[in-house]
Amino acid sequence: MAWLVAGDHVIASLEIADTRRARRRGLLGRDGIEGALLLRPARQVHTFGMRFAIDVAHCDRDLVVLKVTTMAPNRLGRPVWRARSVIEAEAGSFARWGVEPGVQLEVRS
Repeated sequence: MAWLVAGDHVIASLEIADTRRARRRGLLGRDGIEGALLLRPARQVHTFGMRFAIDVAHCDRDLVVLKVTTMAPNRLGRPVWRARSVIEAEAGSFARWGVEPGVQLEVRS
């Protein structure tokens, strides 16, 4: 299992979707998620067919957060061209975890 880390603090368990099939599936068909999901590579996400609102963090190649948004179900997000990956979590999670633009994140095993 992987962990999402900010500074010296583990902020969430992390699922990694780094194949085309896993990215396509994402959070579809779920009623929620404990922790977060990392989609890579990714610049844009959608919430069509999702059952819950999500927080979305677009990150650069070094996992520095570029943009954070909250998306309701059945929406299409705008692409963030400098982004190389996207982290998704249940809406409200990023505020609790302190994930905002400029924060350096890390994935640890």
